[in-house]
Amino acid sequence: MTDGIADIRFSQDNGVTRLAHLYQRDPLRVLFPAPAVGDPPVAVIVTTSGGLVAGDRLEIDVELAPGAAAHVTASAAEKVYRSTGRTTTIKQTLSIGPGAALEFLPPETILFDGARLRRETIIDLAPGSAFLGGDIVVFGRRARGERFASGFLREVWEVYRDRELVWGDALHLEDDVGRIIDDPACFDGAAAFATMILSPPGGDARSLLESARVIQSAAATTGLRAGATAIASLVIARWLAADAAALRRAYADLACYFRSAALGFPPRLPRVWHV
Repeated sequence: MTDGIADIRFSQDNGVTRLAHLYQRDPLRVLFPAPAVGDPPVAVIVTTSGGLVAGDRLEIDVELAPGAAAHVTASAAEKVYRSTGRTTTIKQTLSIGPGAALEFLPPETILFDGARLRRETIIDLAPGSAFLGGDIVVFGRRARGERFASGFLREVWEVYRDRELVWGDALHLEDDVGRIIDDPACFDGAAAFATMILSPPGGDARSLLESARVIQSAAATTGLRAGATAIASLVIARWLAADAAALRRAYADLACYFRSAALGFPPRLPRVWHV
């Protein structure tokens, strides 16, 4: 059992974002590869243990000072191994100061059959700030014929603006997880699902909604379903897929559009996303 910490803070000085603070504790490490032209500074979180086991606890805190901009991701898909009882917990707190912009786009999380994961992500938005982030969850190692048929998943998102809760979402899967995933009223047998959240700096979420739906429709294939809505000055996009790789591509397509149209970054994801 491990207690990993990644505490990352960025400041802004004369229009340049710089790392202001870093505290890291195994099994978490943070790397800072040189960003491509036009991209903000990139922080890559690495789980040195190669995956998470029962009882592991991770705490990730990212804070952007006023006017700063950064992209936070992970080096690879996070694997959550089978547990005989204890639950892996992940607490992620993302604080974005006035006029700052944060992208939080880690690769997928793969739940092995029997995995137990409780993850909570809190996003604290200051006036004029921007956020683009989300996650992809894969139900089992499908290439090996494994499904996430039993175990536990508690996934919570909370978005605060001026310290007031404006949107929250909680998913709870337990006991006969395979039956729940197969239920047509739930996941309809999907191999993976994803959520993406955009808070544009001007708060005009609806102006981006129709374009987002067009991009989702263009990426739609057999077994890939998607939708988006605008609420509380946020765009919330969702996907269900029979093929996790197809979902990842569709997710990246929309992220590229959002980061260009809303945040002013190039319409491509950092290189680590393509490794």
